[in-house]
Amino acid sequence: MLAGLDETVLFIIVLVTFFAALEIAFQLGRRHVHRSDDASRSHISALQAALLGLLALLLGFNFAMAASRFDARKTLIQEEVNAIRTTYLRAQLLPPSQREQVSDLLKRYVAARVDFMRAGVDRTQLETTSAATTDIESQLWALAGTSPTVGQASPERVLVIQSLNEMFNTNEKRHAALDNHVPQIVIGLLVAVALGALSFIAYGYGLTSRRRHISTALFALLIAMVFTIIIDMDQPRSGLIRVGEESLVRLQQSMDLNLAR
Repeated sequence: MLAGLDETVLFIIVLVTFFAALEIAFQLGRRHVHRSDDASRSHISALQAALLGLLALLLGFNFAMAASRFDARKTLIQEEVNAIRTTYLRAQLLPPSQREQVSDLLKRYVAARVDFMRAGVDRTQLETTSAATTDIESQLWALAGTSPTVGQASPERVLVIQSLNEMFNTNEKRHAALDNHVPQIVIGLLVAVALGALSFIAYGYGLTSRRRHISTALFALLIAMVFTIIIDMDQPRSGLIRVGEESLVRLQQSMDLNLAR
């Protein structure tokens, strides 16, 4: 629902919604001022405290979920880099002809992974780079299984096959991590509780017929900021907080240097 939505636009939409809820609740409180008494005001204050506590719990819960997914994506990138580097180093143990082919394919593989990271939300480029990655994986696997001699595979070839298997598995884990988001129903519950808490605050001071919009608006602003950061961390391909491809680029540069020698 929120995937691909610009964070600035999202922040403005959430903030306007919060401000609208404040004004509506305040006007509703003013209409009921003559029908309120101490008991009703005490009840409203208790509901405000309960909703604010629930809001704090949900904000922390959502932030923790988004942060854990963000950290998992960063960790998987490093795992993929390590797996590719290990495969590249073990490939140097292969016979010269196969060593050159595997090294060249691994170089192309890293370039495809970098392009995949930089594709953002461009579906066409994502599909192109994914197809290129799958094709290179097939070539690497076929090449690793080709033995110049009949009989048992050499220890070097077994090591390369193991590294390729780990590399492919890590790639699949990264794809799964990119699709692992905070559930939309949890995000919706957070918005609903935030609207309820702000509405009860505005309704409470509406019963006194005195505006306190400035302090409450600042509170709404902070909630909107935290909410936007949560969504930003949960969208790995867009936004301000993104998992960078620097480690893949460094690996690409080191492979270029080795192949140039």
